[in-house]
Amino acid sequence: MAEEAVLGFLEKNEEIKNSGEFAVEKGISHEEIVNVIKSLNGSRFVDAQDIKKERWQLTAEGKTYAANGSPEFQLFMAVPPEGILRVELQKKLGDSVFKIGSQQAIKNKWVEMGKSQVSRKAAHVDDNVKAALVKINDREAPNQEDIDALKRRKLISPQVWKGYSVKKGPNYAPKRRKPATDLTRENLQSGEWKELQFKEYNFLAKGFPIEGGHLHALLKARIQFINISLNIPLILFEEMPTNNYVESSFWNFDALFQPQQHPARDSHDTFFLKEPSTTKMLPEDYVERVKQIHESGGHGSRGYVYDWKREEANKNLLRTHTTAVSSRMLYALAKKPFEAKRYYSIDRVFRNEAVDRTHLAEFHQIEGLICDRGLSLGDLQGVLHDFFSRLGMSNLRFKPAYNPYTEPSMEIFGYHEGLKKWVEVGNSGMFRPEMLRPMGLPEDVTVIAWGLSLERPTMILYGIDNIRDLFGHKVDLGLIKSNPICRIGL
Repeated sequence: MAEEAVLGFLEKNEEIKNSGEFAVEKGISHEEIVNVIKSLNGSRFVDAQDIKKERWQLTAEGKTYAANGSPEFQLFMAVPPEGILRVELQKKLGDSVFKIGSQQAIKNKWVEMGKSQVSRKAAHVDDNVKAALVKINDREAPNQEDIDALKRRKLISPQVWKGYSVKKGPNYAPKRRKPATDLTRENLQSGEWKELQFKEYNFLAKGFPIEGGHLHALLKARIQFINISLNIPLILFEEMPTNNYVESSFWNFDALFQPQQHPARDSHDTFFLKEPSTTKMLPEDYVERVKQIHESGGHGSRGYVYDWKREEANKNLLRTHTTAVSSRMLYALAKKPFEAKRYYSIDRVFRNEAVDRTHLAEFHQIEGLICDRGLSLGDLQGVLHDFFSRLGMSNLRFKPAYNPYTEPSMEIFGYHEGLKKWVEVGNSGMFRPEMLRPMGLPEDVTVIAWGLSLERPTMILYGIDNIRDLFGHKVDLGLIKSNPICRIGL
């Protein structure tokens, strides 16, 4: 019916100027007319132009005042000429009307509010608020001063009305024939195909999405970092086994020359296990050498000069860094005839931290180390320049830092072209003799190491500003399906 009305009207007229007025004239709902216009416009039977008009509509509170009068007018009419007790007036009007009405009536100088008595100050008043609301409800135009006053009191809100003006399109016909989508055997046999109008092929239409697995953005970035580590010229890296999330305090802290009273070993920073709470598998000769280096030093060090406790070293925890794995690998290396090694790992670590937009209780750490004879701080800086240049950061700065198990230690800063500022991208240093010599590594062997998180560069690459949108139970599955190829350094 609506389609016939639109096409029939255009057969004799140039234009439908306003779809809203046309709908009223034909006695058809505007929504139905709009749907037909959109369909005809898509088939180019008609050309439609948008019409937008801003109207004011009454809020729920405004509708109440339009029906019952404004609170100030209700209050004024409830006050008899001789006055009324304030308590009685409040009981008569209700708390809400009394509160709003009092404020507005005093502002308009209609009444005088004493401590206990309310009396009139004006003999007669007009309810201009109700009059303005009724005008708006009847689609009449009030003056701007009334509109501003009603907006401030949140009695009206803007409403955008959308409609169309319509003219004949290039495919216009008084009646639309539904195009055929298939050529059938019957069409060919009867000759009907000669008269049929076929629907045009849409070669730009998208096909059905392919169902399948999708790599998480972190996994894509992880693959890129692995490729970078494996392709640094002249250096062959081996991946460290990082499958043990549970580690003993000995390998996580003590073997790294981290004192037992260090704040990082407190339960506020580390997740300790209740069951099993302790380990029973530690190399006793190595434990004794670590104890000695902590208590009295050696290899040019005074140690920490305290009573080292075995029960602290035995405590099980969720590893706080993958350097615990590095300590195991270096100890295993020291038990064999020395051979230079280059290791890397990318895996999960755990910290007892407050969760916010940049911190989680678990995250991924990227770690690399080179163990060889005669390595220096210059070698470390050279490797870092090569490594980070492959991430697209060729401009680096180094800042002295402190780590219990590296000396010297450096924070790594890179200039980010996208953010136009220097950002901290990692930490680095040379493992201390107090860590290496108890393992049994030769005196001339040094180890350079560096580490960074996987989440921070991934967030920068994908423009994510909240880590909870990248990792954890709040991740949008749509992000996993739609995130682009990770192209670090390009």
